[in-house]
Amino acid sequence: MNAKDGILSKTSSPDLEKVAGPNDLSRDRTMDRSLLSSVAWNATGDWVSQIFSWLSFLIVIRLLTPADFGIVNMALVLLPFLQYMATFGIGRAIITLRDLTDEQLAQLNTVGLLLGITGFALAAALAKPFAVFFKTPGVAPVLMVTCIALIPNGMQTVSAGLLTRDMRFRTLSLLNGASAVVAAVFTLLFAWLGWKYWALVLGNLLATCFRSAFILRSRPQKYAIPHIASIREPLRFGGHVIVSLIALNCYQRLDNLTAGRVLGQTALGLYGMAWTLANVPLEKVTSLVTTVIPSYLAQLQEDPAALRRYLRNLTEGLALATFPATVGLGLVARELIPLALGRRWIGVIPSLEVLSVYAAFRSIVALLPKLLTAIGNPRFVMWNDLAALVILPASFYVGSRWGIAGIAWGWVVAYPIIAVPLYRKTFLTIGMKTREYIRALRPALDATIIMTAAVLLLKYLIPAREPLPLRLALEITAGILAYGGTLLLGYRQRVAAFVNTAKSFRHR
Repeated sequence: MNAKDGILSKTSSPDLEKVAGPNDLSRDRTMDRSLLSSVAWNATGDWVSQIFSWLSFLIVIRLLTPADFGIVNMALVLLPFLQYMATFGIGRAIITLRDLTDEQLAQLNTVGLLLGITGFALAAALAKPFAVFFKTPGVAPVLMVTCIALIPNGMQTVSAGLLTRDMRFRTLSLLNGASAVVAAVFTLLFAWLGWKYWALVLGNLLATCFRSAFILRSRPQKYAIPHIASIREPLRFGGHVIVSLIALNCYQRLDNLTAGRVLGQTALGLYGMAWTLANVPLEKVTSLVTTVIPSYLAQLQEDPAALRRYLRNLTEGLALATFPATVGLGLVARELIPLALGRRWIGVIPSLEVLSVYAAFRSIVALLPKLLTAIGNPRFVMWNDLAALVILPASFYVGSRWGIAGIAWGWVVAYPIIAVPLYRKTFLTIGMKTREYIRALRPALDATIIMTAAVLLLKYLIPAREPLPLRLALEITAGILAYGGTLLLGYRQRVAAFVNTAKSFRHR
């Protein structure tokens, strides 16, 4: 195949077309077009809403203080664990176990509702002890109100899983975009009314209720009395997924917990903002793919060649999109933060510079657990995340001796240790060679290295007395030219493939 067939249609090895029949190639092209369509719908709904959301956020951040964000971040430390308990991996099980009956789905729907109610009751019981732990009494009511969202989340878990399994990503992307707009509008309104941290809490709660209501309307699902013997397999699969997600969110939140407990509320607000900014490019690009790809990979569980092709090409595309955004954000942080957020957020810069490096690496690693779970290996992902739960918190605690920047360095030092087993298991399972994977990363890696060198050289040459807007504009321009120039000069064929893919999709 040549470039005009599109990125996802390129084979993972030179011999693949020799053994693939015409039906296989036709299936691949059909799935590629469907995947591109799903990603495009995700991108349209997400990016359009984000333009509005970030404009609102830039206003909200000037109306609120680091302490306001700090108290909300304290409440959010516990929320993901309760939220995953309320869904119990049921949606993932529905996507992978594709032969569940209507009766089993009805029973799982009842389980989701009961788990949502149980999660909220547990949050109410833990609210006061949690506030005592953080030495901040205001955390208790914030946690209780935030966790009201667990009930609608539990109610819609089966319906959302069915929409994802059936690849109705247009509906899901429109709902996600609309709920993001609802969150932005009400958060801005409440912040303008002077409701402080309650603006963040209530804005997101209303958006969650809105999204759940419309998912239930789009894919209604009946209830039935649960019988464990009948739903043991999806519950076991979901159990592996949920333990993995809880472990994942433990170690992803324990850096915040360490910052809040050891360094205080203001330090947590600064660190939380650095984390949010560093991961914006990752979440808004990588999530476009990781949200939709499990449904496609689950259909290819018995086709290692197709799995290699998807992993290689999606990794290359994600790296090309996220590496310049994440690393570039860290490179210009010293000019960008004072201009965009104000000088009271200067403390964000050191940890943001470090976290941008971690975010770049995480953007490509994020595909691996999705692939392993989609092809029926959630147990390995679970044990790997449990190992991370031991390694990373120790790294955060040691790093806290050097402030929030030290906690950020904990990610950079320890996360590669967690990623190596994922790579090994994935490559063995689908038969991928390491050199094949690295070839996919070469364009983004080389261009990012050249971009970094160009921006750092420009920082050295520009006098410090020059205005911040001018320095920022020059650095961004230099980075874009260096990155784009490297791709055009060294990887023209791959750039042409991406351009042709975009054109062909636009025409369709």
